[in-house]
Amino acid sequence: MRRAVTAVAAACILTAPTVLAFFSGGYFTEPRVIAAIVVWALVLALAVTGPAPLPRSVPGRLALAGLVLMTAWSALSITWAPLGGPAVQSVQRLLLYTGALLLAIGVLRRPRTIAAVEPALAAGATAVIAYGLSGRLLPGIVELSRSEAAGGRLEQPITYWNAEGALAAMGFVLAARLAGDRDRPAWMRALAAAAAAPLGAGVYLSYSRGAIAAAVLGLLVLVALAPSRAQLRGAAVALATGIGAAVCSAAFPAVAALEGASGDRSRDGAIVLALLVVAVVTAGLVTLRWASSDSDRLGDAPRWTRRLRPVAVAAVGLAALGLLIGGLGEKPSAADLARNADAGRLTTVSSNRYEYWRVGIVAFEREPLTGLGSGGFRVEWLRERPIAEAVKDTHSLEVEMAAELGIVGLLALALLIGGVGAASVAALRRRPEAAAGATAAALAWFLHASIDWDWQFPAVTLPAIVLAGTVIALQETDRVSAPARSPDRAPAPPRARVGR
Repeated sequence: MRRAVTAVAAACILTAPTVLAFFSGGYFTEPRVIAAIVVWALVLALAVTGPAPLPRSVPGRLALAGLVLMTAWSALSITWAPLGGPAVQSVQRLLLYTGALLLAIGVLRRPRTIAAVEPALAAGATAVIAYGLSGRLLPGIVELSRSEAAGGRLEQPITYWNAEGALAAMGFVLAARLAGDRDRPAWMRALAAAAAAPLGAGVYLSYSRGAIAAAVLGLLVLVALAPSRAQLRGAAVALATGIGAAVCSAAFPAVAALEGASGDRSRDGAIVLALLVVAVVTAGLVTLRWASSDSDRLGDAPRWTRRLRPVAVAAVGLAALGLLIGGLGEKPSAADLARNADAGRLTTVSSNRYEYWRVGIVAFEREPLTGLGSGGFRVEWLRERPIAEAVKDTHSLEVEMAAELGIVGLLALALLIGGVGAASVAALRRRPEAAAGATAAALAWFLHASIDWDWQFPAVTLPAIVLAGTVIALQETDRVSAPARSPDRAPAPPRARVGR
C-alpha cells in the first residue's frame, strides 16, 4: 500500500507544476486550492501508510520551520492586513508550498523517484515553453491568447512573460545537467540537449533580463559544482544550442515580436520552426555520439575547472549587486519604459521595480515588527507610489517578506533559504553528481525570485520546492543509487586515483 501511495504522490508532485502552468501558472484561487487539497491529501496518505513525511536532519527541519512560520504569521496577519482577500490568498499559496515540501521530502527518499526529478521537471518546462512557442511558429494553426501588456513577449500559458522566462531558465539548467550526466542513458542525454533549443528560445523571447541572467549564472554554477568533461560538453552543447535558437528567433520580427501580416507570420514561423528542428536534431546527435564514448568520472576534469567555484560565487554576487546598485541609481525615461515589449529592453537595467522596492523598504522601516500584513503592499503602493502605475507585488521575495510580514517574515525566509542552502552543501559533499543540477536550478529560481514576483506563481515556484526537497532527501540518505545505465553502454573501466 505504501509503495502505491508513494508512486501516486511522486507522479503528482512532479507533474503538478506543468499542470498548473496551463491554468495561468496557478495564480488564481481555484486551481491553487485544488492543488493544495490534493497535495495535503497525499501527505496524509503517506503519514497513514508509513512514516510521516517529515525531515530527519537539522537543515531539513529548518527549511520546513521557515515555511510553517511564514504560513502561520501570514494567517495571523489577516487580523491587521488592509485587505482580507489578498491575505487569505497568500495563506492558501503558502499552505500549498508547505504541503509540497513535505510531499517531496516523503517521496524523494527512494532512489528511483529522486532520479526522476530532473527529467520530469526539465520535460515539464520544455512542454510549457513549446506550447507558448507554437503560437508563433504555427500561426493560423495554433492561436493563443495575447494580452496587450505582453506586447511581443512570450507569455502563454503562464500569462506572465517574466515567469515564463524564469521557468525556461530553470528548465535550461536542468537540461544542461542531464546532457552532461554520464550516469543517464544516452537517449535521455540526447533529448535533454535537444530541449535546450526551445528552452533557449523561451528564455530570450520572454525578454526577461532576470531570466537570461539566471540561466547564465545557473549554467556557470552547474559546471562549477559538477566539473567533469562530460558536464562541460553537455553545458557547451546546451549553451550553443540555446544561443542558436535565440538568434534564429530574433532574426524574424514575426516570431520575435509578433509583428507583420498573417502571411509574413506564417512564413517566418515556418522558417524559424525549420531552423529549430535543425538545432534540435544537431544537438541530439552530437550528444548521442559523445554519450556513447564518455568514460570520465566527476573528478576527471581539467585542472582549471577547480577555479570555477569561486568564480561562480563571485559572478552571482556581482550580478546581484550590479542589478541592485545600477537599478537604484537609475531613473527610467519614457523611452526606456517604451522598450518593455521588445528586445530593446535588454540593453538597459531601467525598470519601475526599483520604485516598488523603495516603497516596500520604507513600509518596512515604518512597521518593522508586524509589517503591513500579508498582501498589504498593493494598498501601500496606491498610497505612496511615485509613478502612476498599478501593481500588486513588490517584485522581490525578500522585499515582500520585509514589507508585508516584517522581521518575522524575514526570519522565516532566512530559515527556509538557510535550511535549503545547508542541505545543498551537505548533499554536494555526499553526492555532488546527484545534487549539482538541483542546486544550480534552485539557485536560478532564487536569483529570479529576488527581482520578480515568481512566488505568486506556483507553476514557477513548485519546481524550486521540489528541488529543495531533492537536496534535503539527498543529504538525509546515506546512499542513493545512480540512475541505471542504458543497456547499450558498458560501465566505464576503473581509473587510477592520483593522490592530492
